[in-house]
Amino acid sequence: MSGRTWVSCFVASALLPMVAAADPSAARQGELIHLLRHDCGSCHGLTLKGGLGPPLLPATLDGLPAEGLVAIILDGVPGKPMPPWRGLLPEGEVAWLVEQLQAGAIDVE
Repeated sequence: MSGRTWVSCFVASALLPMVAAADPSAARQGELIHLLRHDCGSCHGLTLKGGLGPPLLPATLDGLPAEGLVAIILDGVPGKPMPPWRGLLPEGEVAWLVEQLQAGAIDVE
């Protein structure tokens, strides 16, 4: 990501209130992980090690504010291929996905 994108991430995190990552039901968690692997994986790589988009691995997400990552997913990145998911995914589900990604809790191998 460019410096501008990281700045946007941090600015968004300052403006976005802390989002509680409520655990979706087990069935919904499975659907979200499927979406992550297939829809997000089409750009971020099927193993999330990067592709058109950057890697979504715990090491690359370490130190980034969860709120900023949630904002990027919900609102996309203007001028980049990252689309907005707002209106398709609720904020709480996006927060849960970010929490899982940062913790390395999603097995994509």
